[in-house]
Amino acid sequence: MSKKRQRQIDQELLNTIFAVEKEWKNLRKIVDHSIDPFNESRQLLQLVEAKYMFLLREAKHRKVSVLRY
Repeated sequence: MSKKRQRQIDQELLNTIFAVEKEWKNLRKIVDHSIDPFNESRQLLQLVEAKYMFLLREAKHRKVSVLRY
């Protein structure tokens, strides 16, 4: 794989991480401020959090850093 393609894939990974992080934080805020959140809301929060953690591990595995971009 060329370095240019690798950088493009790494940038897409970072963009996805930032988008999922924003989604996770927004959903967490909603659930935290809900009086009685539905079980589906809690499950969705756990799913988004797991997705975010997976993406962070993938970035670490690929040695992708925000500071490089």
